Amino acid sequence: MTEIICKLLVIGAGPGGYVCAIRAGQLGIDTVIVESGKLGGTCLNVGCIPSKAMIHVAEEFEKAVHAAAGKTPFGLTAGAPALDFGKAVAWKDGIVARLNNGVAGLLRKAKVKIVHGRARFRDGKTVVVETETGPKVIRTERIVIATGSVPVELPFLPFGGAVISSTEALSLSEVPRRLAVVGGGYIGLELGIAFARLGSQVTVVEAQGRILPLYDAELTAPVAKQLTALGVEVLLGAKARGATPKGDALLVETADGQERRIAADKILVTVGRAPATAGLGLEELVLDMDGRFIRINERCETTMRGIHAIGDVTGEPMLAHRAMAQGEMVAEIAAGLPRAWDKRCIPAICFTHPEIVSAGLSPEDAKRAGLDVKIGQFPFAANGRAMTRDGEQGFVRIVAHSETQLVLGIQAVGSGVSELSTAFGLAIEMGATLEDVAGTIHAHPTLGEGFQEAALKALGHAIHI
Repeated sequence: MTEIICKLLVIGAGPGGYVCAIRAGQLGIDTVIVESGKLGGTCLNVGCIPSKAMIHVAEEFEKAVHAAAGKTPFGLTAGAPALDFGKAVAWKDGIVARLNNGVAGLLRKAKVKIVHGRARFRDGKTVVVETETGPKVIRTERIVIATGSVPVELPFLPFGGAVISSTEALSLSEVPRRLAVVGGGYIGLELGIAFARLGSQVTVVEAQGRILPLYDAELTAPVAKQLTALGVEVLLGAKARGATPKGDALLVETADGQERRIAADKILVTVGRAPATAGLGLEELVLDMDGRFIRINERCETTMRGIHAIGDVTGEPMLAHRAMAQGEMVAEIAAGLPRAWDKRCIPAICFTHPEIVSAGLSPEDAKRAGLDVKIGQFPFAANGRAMTRDGEQGFVRIVAHSETQLVLGIQAVGSGVSELSTAFGLAIEMGATLEDVAGTIHAHPTLGEGFQEAALKALGHAIHI
């Protein structure tokens, strides 16, 4: 049995894992990374990147459809569009492949040893990896668990056949004529809206009383309006009960207790994600858990010395950029640098149509915390750039402490607002006040002006509304 000895072992080459390994390699730490699938993990291969590629395809196709129907307000017309969905999927796969190769190159540049196979703990310092050429034993001083998460499977809607997860949804051979989506959270709505724009008849089944329950109703209202415009039926307070024996329909109990049969070529289940720890051998360790997730402290340390955990296996928020930041931090801790997790905010984006961004505290969060706040909100209907790109729906909202004017949170909903997330996060992390934001010259004409105008509104002297 082959034996490898190293200083740092990273299990999982998703965003958190590969960033951790690369940074450790840059710092001169003898590092090994183990991955059972493709480099880049869920985000790169079957999540963030491919879903945004397909969302872009859907957006461009819808524009062509509107042009063919003469629905563009600026006079653009075109012939009836046709979609080669196989070619679209191949384009998406090409992007993923390029990024896979890029991650591999970066790891090699940092002198990180890559081991392909499935890892299992033998003890807190030893891992056995089953590879194509046989088992390898890796002995190390420090281990980082970065195995990510997997889609949650419902016992009455097991994956297979017509019942699919987000992974299969991104690799379909054709656009389903009828699509039932179980779960009205960000994954279900991102993909459901994309397929609706591609021509699918979409029905969304959500057990709670509104869509996107993690965001406040004011932010989600423009998305709900767009769902109606797309012809997407949304059943709120409804519960999926299973599929028909033939798998051609979803059985649902509606909010009023009635049973309903929703015809569907595909049933997309998006009810959350669970930590990917099966088969990892955690029972060989003594780790404190938070439910299904691994408990960590502000240095991403578990309750076993020398073992860290980062990313989705540690719980919410399950975001690639959180995992990346944690991975970089843990690598620097391994190098002896004084680091700890002290983030004021982690921006979250919902790539629906329109998009939603939230950073820091919402008005409801501030109220629950007992904080006295002032709120400034600026509509994109008064923003020149939004008007020139047909993106007038939505707004930017800023939440600040009433006395100190410290910016506590920033939210936006609208076309293209995902690109404002960095500015929002930077303002909160740097401890900006309303005066800081309002006094910064924002380029014209841009959506970013809405950020400045929201601050001006909170200060009581908005210019353009």
